[in-house]
Amino acid sequence: MSLRNATAYDRATRMEEKRAKREGRPIDPDRIDSLARRYLERLPYKATGARYHSFVVYFSTLRRLGWVLPTGKEEMSAFQEKYREAEPRRYFRLTDRGRAASDVDWSNPLRTLYGYSFEETRQKNKQSKQKVKEKLANLTL
Repeated sequence: MSLRNATAYDRATRMEEKRAKREGRPIDPDRIDSLARRYLERLPYKATGARYHSFVVYFSTLRRLGWVLPTGKEEMSAFQEKYREAEPRRYFRLTDRGRAASDVDWSNPLRTLYGYSFEETRQKNKQSKQKVKEKLANLTL
């Protein structure tokens, strides 16, 4: 539930900042609360829930960085009871390298893995968004 609240308040704060700037007035915390309540009511589950694939990609990056290592311990998962071909539950441990990594590195392990700076990451995100906009524009023509 706290992830839903954080998402709603982040969206509400950004919206109130934009509106206040556009209207030339100070930011109103009551408007942020009101917007956050509205966003919470309308926030779909998909917008806040972590997906299995996202976890797999994130965790494989941690393994590639050498921040986690398998302990060798495995056990049957509840999912395996119904679907025998499923992977067993595996246990991992945090390595010294993982402990030494900064919060900034942990916040975006892909950027750490590929050695991108914040500016390079920002530029890549802009390029990616531009490609999506172009594709959408071509679809509507």
